[in-house]
Amino acid sequence: MEEMTIPLCERAEVREMRAANDARAAFARFLASLFLYELTDDQVEAFAAVEPAGDGSTIDEGLAAIREYLRHRHGGTRQELAVDYARVFLGAGSYDRILAPPYESVFTSEERILMQDARDGAVSYYRRGGLDLPADNTTPEDHLGFELQFVAELADRANAAIAADDAGALTEAVDLGRSFFVHHQANWLPAFCDAVDEFAQTDFYRAVATMTRGYVESESAFFAEIAELLGLGDAVEEVRPSWAAESEAAS
Repeated sequence: MEEMTIPLCERAEVREMRAANDARAAFARFLASLFLYELTDDQVEAFAAVEPAGDGSTIDEGLAAIREYLRHRHGGTRQELAVDYARVFLGAGSYDRILAPPYESVFTSEERILMQDARDGAVSYYRRGGLDLPADNTTPEDHLGFELQFVAELADRANAAIAADDAGALTEAVDLGRSFFVHHQANWLPAFCDAVDEFAQTDFYRAVATMTRGYVESESAFFAEIAELLGLGDAVEEVRPSWAAESEAAS
């Protein structure tokens, strides 16, 4: 980044980045909640009132489809969605095939099972960012909901660096976020969304898959623009687990 005499927060392009980070953090947390939990009655009603922006984005397309689905809601809609959530994301009622569990390991390992290298890799990023899940957590750390919460935390951290006029901390937060997106989201989310489309029985969760595709598109565009602004270059270094680094060094 070029040296400037004016504070980061007063630069027009950085103000735009700050607004983008606020929007990214809010959307990532919103999307995370859809994968971590079944919808409540209050959430169903809130979704039914959402006004799509009409900007032609893939995210907006998904929001419009959700609103259309909920326009026909009835007394059993929340239960209908709960059944679909459990079937698609938890595998309820399926004994002979994998549906669309929201875990990176399932979509990146040859065995298509949990707790593979992707889980260790995600934990390495969390720890590089000074974060960790609670000790009593029993859900694999490469759950998409946790990954999205991490993205939101890094966006918040970038904005805190802007407020503190700390260019180094800003670059660090953005660089870590870009690396995480490349190595732990862009690599599997398209296939995951395809699986949701295939197995979901409600238009609601197919629309959630559409919004997730939009998330991938918007993150890709964001990091391409911000990497140029901050002079990060094209190479995106991966944060590797300590055991992997030691194994690679030994070989």
